[in-house]
Amino acid sequence: MIRRHLLWLCLLLAASASAEPVRLHDDAGRTLEFDRAPQRIVSLAPHLTELLFDAGAGAQVVGVDAGSDYPEAARRLPRVGDYSRISFERILALKPDLIVVWAGGNRSADIHRLMQLGVPVLQTRAARLDDVARLLRLLGRASGHAGEGERAARDFSARLAALRVSNERRPPVRVFYELWDRPLMTVGGAHWISDALALCGARNVFDDLHALSPVVSREAVLQRAPQVIVSGSDAPDVRSGWRRFSSLPAVKNGAFVRVDADRLHRLTPRLIAGVAELCAAVKPYAR
Repeated sequence: MIRRHLLWLCLLLAASASAEPVRLHDDAGRTLEFDRAPQRIVSLAPHLTELLFDAGAGAQVVGVDAGSDYPEAARRLPRVGDYSRISFERILALKPDLIVVWAGGNRSADIHRLMQLGVPVLQTRAARLDDVARLLRLLGRASGHAGEGERAARDFSARLAALRVSNERRPPVRVFYELWDRPLMTVGGAHWISDALALCGARNVFDDLHALSPVVSREAVLQRAPQVIVSGSDAPDVRSGWRRFSSLPAVKNGAFVRVDADRLHRLTPRLIAGVAELCAAVKPYAR
């Protein structure tokens, strides 16, 4: 009997929270207002889908982009396109009352077109590790789950702080992070992977570049002489492309590291595990 009363109390609290007006500012500086929390949300980036679930809004997500494959429940949701092409017809057929997009990840032309459809669009930006907590709070408020979003944000921030403490005072290691080989792409200083490398006691050799994912030349990599070359599990094996450059410190040391891209390349709470893996991988090369 007590359990039943508690269940009803939780349901009443959830219902009252979703019925309250919502007013918030998105990352484009626009103000969004709702009489009640949106109940039919379309997410157009994998990390945003995951964050919505983490913030307690998973049951409200009715459509996602093709790359949204986590958590498992997201795999069963209708697909409305990918970063290169969005089906506006599919989105409208889902009758959303909110569309969540990633400015910088989704095409600006697509975002502009979505805003013309008459459906509220929440624009988000993210480039730093700390943005995970901020987005959990934003999406929690947007979906009527401010409390759950706040708890998830605090948990992430606490685990990130603990990871920083455990990796203090390490000798810096020069790292080249290879996102892709053709063209040769890396991460710039404004990318969260640069944050992750710094946390691990390493230094991104291209941290002076402002673009998130700049294209660089092999000559530029050779000039910066990285001690370690790191790549994600979603990229081709980098060893074959660098072995012939025997003067490169990373090649001399056989210092090639491969990390889980799903955890490190997405701005979600799973980043904690991805950063921990990265730290453990570069630690042996710190001297």
